[in-house]
Amino acid sequence: MARRSVLFSPGDQPDLLRKAPDSGADTVVFDLEDAVAPERKADARRDVTTVLTDASFDPSCEVCVRVNADVSTATADLDAVLEGAPRLDAVMVPKAESTTDVRTLADLLAERGAGLPVIALCESASGVLCAEEIAATPAVDAEHVVLAAAAADVDAIDTVFTDIEATDRLAEETGVAVQLGYDGKMAIHPAQVDVINEAFTPDPETVEWAERVLEGREAADGRGVFRVDDEMIDAPLVARAERVMERYRAGRE
Repeated sequence: MARRSVLFSPGDQPDLLRKAPDSGADTVVFDLEDAVAPERKADARRDVTTVLTDASFDPSCEVCVRVNADVSTATADLDAVLEGAPRLDAVMVPKAESTTDVRTLADLLAERGAGLPVIALCESASGVLCAEEIAATPAVDAEHVVLAAAAADVDAIDTVFTDIEATDRLAEETGVAVQLGYDGKMAIHPAQVDVINEAFTPDPETVEWAERVLEGREAADGRGVFRVDDEMIDAPLVARAERVMERYRAGRE
């Protein structure tokens, strides 16, 4: 699935949790970590669980919960949000610095019979340096993260832009992320989602190129390299064309 936009919503504000999918984001993240003060963690778990187990809550977007980095707190988070039959697609581990962080959360999920994928956030220098190793579980710059994610065949999502009012600067920063090869960008306010989605939705010319590439693949009879127009196409370009069409379809939903 395409993750052009990833919107975070504070776990202790149930009205915002319910409204988050209406933003048009491809993924919504109910945040039990940084967005919630320590004294409100228990309230946030209750609020998130109430929304996730409400039979009327069944959005078309991906729904994720960001748990806390501390293992004991993350355990309490999972015990709460996995209660009942939650409408939940993935769990996010913050501040991942090694495969141990990811495996610990995966083990906690397995112990509770929840076969949910884990989304890892590399938020520190050491986490970025270990990004490829982390991404493969089951440069100190942005391109390092993109290359590591590509090597492990997972999404590389750019971090948040904190100035909610500066939409021009958001568009500029998101454009840079697109050029670097990121698959999507996080958002902290619904007003940012349309700007991000627009940047990560391919233009008609790119869509036409992708369609020709995929049509060429079908006509290539299994050959690893084939020609489309004046361009030689191999497996990485086919994968790029598939990503383009995935984002294009997400923009039409």
